[in-house]
Parts: sequence; structure tokens; C-alpha cells
Amino acid sequence: MNGNLAILWPMIVQAFLTLAVYGVLAVRRGAARSDEAQMAAWRASGTEPARGAVAARNIANQFELPVLFYAVCLALYVVNGASWLAVLLAWIFAGSRILHAAIHLGPNRVSQRMPVWLVGYAAVAALWLILSVHILGVGGV
Repeated sequence: MNGNLAILWPMIVQAFLTLAVYGVLAVRRGAARSDEAQMAAWRASGTEPARGAVAARNIANQFELPVLFYAVCLALYVVNGASWLAVLLAWIFAGSRILHAAIHLGPNRVSQRMPVWLVGYAAVAALWLILSVHILGVGGV
């Protein structure tokens, strides 16, 4: 394999972001455990306190669109299609995910999160287009 290793770095950053959000989730759930009234309500209804629920939802977000990101980056690496443009788009995606998580775990304003999510979505869509064009260009159909 002689793919461009640079495409792997944004994936590593995305993986560390996911691990960091797990840390946020643990801290927020730990804070809920110290409040017996919240814990009693959580045990009775299964409804997690709001701050923990937001972190749990963000963890779920890290396994939705990023799955397509990981797959396309690995595919681009394997077929040696990780051009400078693909690497740039991968960094844009990773940056958008960091910003999205910061907004989601912070002020949690959908009006701020949605445009950032769309940037990441567009970056992943463009990466899949680059992969498709690369495969067509090297003779694979």
C-alpha cells in the first residue's frame, strides 16, 4: 500500500473527539449520581438528566455521519486516492465535528449547529465524489 498517510490524521482527530465526548458523558453522569433526587427519577423513569442526555446524544452523533467519513478515508488511502483536496476536505470534516460537538455540549443552539453539520456533510459527500472519480479514472467500474 502506498496511500497518502495524511488522510489518516483527520480520522485520528475524529476518534479522539469521540473519546473526549465519552469523558464529558462520564463527568455529567457522575454529577447526576451525586444528586439523589435526579438518580431516583432516572431509575424510576429511565429518563436521563438533561446534561447527561445531551452528551449521550452527542456520542450517538459521533457514530452517524463519521462512519461514512471513516469508510471513505480508509477507501481513499487503500486506492491511493487521498489527494491534497481529499486531505483538506477530511480536515474540514474533522474541524466541523469539533465545532459541532462544542456547540452541542455547550450552548446547544440548533441554529448554530445545523450550518456546522452541513459543512461536515458536504465535506463527506465531496470525499465520496472524489473516491468515485478516482476509481473511475483508474479503470474500475
